[in-house]
Amino acid sequence: MDRLDHIADRIEALLDRVEPLLPTRTAGVDWTQATAARWIGHAGGGGLEPVANIHPIRLGELQHIDRARDAADRNTRQFLAGLPANNLLLSGARGTGKSSLIKALLNEYATDGLRLIEVQPSDLVALPRIIAAIHGRPEWFILFCDDLSFEADDPSYKALKAALDGSVSAPPENLLIYATSNRRHLLPEYFSENEQARSVDGEIHPGEAVEEKISLSERFGLWLSFQPFDQTRYLDICACWVRQLHPTPVPDRSEWREDALRFALERGSRSGRIAWQFARDWVGARGLPAPRG
Repeated sequence: MDRLDHIADRIEALLDRVEPLLPTRTAGVDWTQATAARWIGHAGGGGLEPVANIHPIRLGELQHIDRARDAADRNTRQFLAGLPANNLLLSGARGTGKSSLIKALLNEYATDGLRLIEVQPSDLVALPRIIAAIHGRPEWFILFCDDLSFEADDPSYKALKAALDGSVSAPPENLLIYATSNRRHLLPEYFSENEQARSVDGEIHPGEAVEEKISLSERFGLWLSFQPFDQTRYLDICACWVRQLHPTPVPDRSEWREDALRFALERGSRSGRIAWQFARDWVGARGLPAPRG
């Protein structure tokens, strides 16, 4: 009996060690009901899971990014119409509306069949599995990768490069990749790489390391740049969010202007994200009842 107990203990210990390595079952996605999902990676595999609460932001709420907004909107409408459209790279200053623009596009066109799959940069090695999961479906999918950047030896880098335009198989007609990044070339750049540049017939040609980094960005057919906001634009965005969050009557700008400037100064940045955070702080504080005592 003791021997059987010993064997049972050994088997249980073995199962405890093996179980984390086994593929984890995910809930799966009913795309007729869900408009967005995210890839959940696990040690033994991964899968798509639906997103229950979609960020409600709309295109009309995005201020002072008109050129980028209109270009992304047009590209998405081409995609939904079955016309040629491009993968999209949104790069530039943090907090200026890059990821908000993609979320707003989903809200704008979900009823037209647009769907979104969010993938972390570290999970891009799963791209072939994601593409296989949506193959032949009637919906139109945006694969959304936020804050995209790589190190030189990152395996996700090669997976994305192949999915964009480097594989023998054609990219699926019902999928585009929309990515955001704080740097345009997605990989770290070093001063030493400029030393590899060479002159050919009077023209400057970058070295191989620089060429490799540029080649990934060039696989995105449309580049949209986002610039930092000046004070006037920052205050305009503050006004938009204060109007949305504050119950009527809406306070005059003079009531919150100095507070908004001080908030941005303390954060060291003027951006759409900072404006949103200020409005939540300012409106929320004024909704509190007076402290007791």
